[in-house]
Amino acid sequence: MQHPAPHAPTPPGGYPLHDRTVVLIGGASGIGLRVARRATAAGARVVLGGRTPERLAGAAEALGSSARWRTVDVTDPASVAAFFDELDRVDHLLTTAGSYRVGPLRELSEEDAASPFTAKFWGQYRVVRQAAPLLAPDGSVVLMSGAAGARPPGSAPAYAACNAAVEGLGRGLAVELAPVRVNVVSPGTVDGNLWAHRPAPDREASFAQYRRDTVLQRLGTEDEIAHAVLFLFTNGFTTGSTLYPDGGYTLR
Repeated sequence: MQHPAPHAPTPPGGYPLHDRTVVLIGGASGIGLRVARRATAAGARVVLGGRTPERLAGAAEALGSSARWRTVDVTDPASVAAFFDELDRVDHLLTTAGSYRVGPLRELSEEDAASPFTAKFWGQYRVVRQAAPLLAPDGSVVLMSGAAGARPPGSAPAYAACNAAVEGLGRGLAVELAPVRVNVVSPGTVDGNLWAHRPAPDREASFAQYRRDTVLQRLGTEDEIAHAVLFLFTNGFTTGSTLYPDGGYTLR
C-alpha cells in the first residue's frame, strides 16, 4: 500500500492499522496480547516476540493467520539483533517485555536495584535501536513506563527512577527519529497478567492501596492500556508525549 510522505498531514481519523506490521515484544500475554488482539482486528499483521516459545506459539495461533512469532531476550543485544534481522519493515513497535526486582534502597542489592534499568530501560533502548532502520516514516514507537516515575511509591526508588528515565528516552527519541513518532504509555496498577503471578496477600494489599491513592478509586484493565497504545499508534500529530492511563494516580 502507499504510505503518506514523511511530513504529510495525518489522514482524517488517524493512520489506519490495516496492512501495517505491528511488532509487539512481550506480545504473548498481558497488555501486549491485548494490543495484538486490537491490532489484528483492525487489519494489521503482528509479530510477537518473547522468551517462551510455547506461549508465543499459543498466542499466535489464537490470533490467526495475521500473527507470527520469534523468540527474543531484550537483555541480550545479539538476540534483539537476530529478531530484527528477520524483518524488512516495522510500522509500529511496542515493548512490554522485561522482568526485574523492586524494593527499598536499604534492602535491595545493587544488582537487583539495577534490574529495572537492565531489563526495562536498556531492553527498550536496544529494541528501538535495532528497529530504527526498519521503521516506516509515518510509523511509531510506544515505550512502556509506569506511573511510579511521576509519583514514586515509598519503597522503590530505583524502579521510580527507571520509569522516569524511560519517559525522558521517549522525548529524546521523538526528536532524533522524527518524522517517526515516539511516545510513552505510563500505566498505573492494572489487574491483569503481571499481578496474577504475585502472592495473593501482596496483590490484595497493593490493590487496596492503589484504590485509595487514585482519583477514580479503582484499578485499570489491560484493555484500557491497550486502547491507549492504539491511540498512540494511530494519532499522527502526537509525539514526544507521555500518556498516563492511571485512574488519576499522578494527581493525588
